[in-house]
Amino acid sequence: MGIFDVFDRISSNTTNSSGKIEYIIVGLGNPGMEYDGTRHNAGFFTIDNLAKNIGADINRLKFKGKTAETVIEGKRCLLLKPTTYMNNSGESVVQAMEFYKIDAENIIVIYDDISLEPGKLRIRRKGSHGGHNGIRSIIDLTGRDDFPRIKIGVGKKPHPDYDLAKWVLGKFRKEDAEKLQLSADNAVECIKLMVSGKTDEAMNRFNS
Repeated sequence: MGIFDVFDRISSNTTNSSGKIEYIIVGLGNPGMEYDGTRHNAGFFTIDNLAKNIGADINRLKFKGKTAETVIEGKRCLLLKPTTYMNNSGESVVQAMEFYKIDAENIIVIYDDISLEPGKLRIRRKGSHGGHNGIRSIIDLTGRDDFPRIKIGVGKKPHPDYDLAKWVLGKFRKEDAEKLQLSADNAVECIKLMVSGKTDEAMNRFNS
């Protein structure tokens, strides 16, 4: 990357660096080193990947989570990693949502999905929790299900009787971890399109 490329990236993420937060981008997961690299932390991994891509540091403790204020495609955004543990993710999201008076349509939630293979992702404008406790908590506490979400594939259980909690709290196999990086990179592009009002384009390009 040349010096002018670096300048362009910094400039694009500092334009409109003051003013009202317009989007909240949430990555779901569990805090603590013991959960690093687990399937359930695909949301954390993806938002960390986004932060690295745009030069942001998610380290400010606020709204029961780790946060960073940044600019993506000219839009002021809050990056949020709830530290409530997955099942109480809504506590963090609703605090940020109410503080900034953000409508549900401008909250983008990133989380793991066992129905998608590693390396795949899927964007939805709204929907049910589908059995995901983090999404369930957000829906229950905000009273809304019309927030866009990016589902990151982590793969299905090896057989139907396998314990679900054990599976999602297990760590990625090496080959699947490499595929997760592909999903995370694609999710960064999705988010840039979505905050630019191009959700349909993101869905057409990246939906599995």
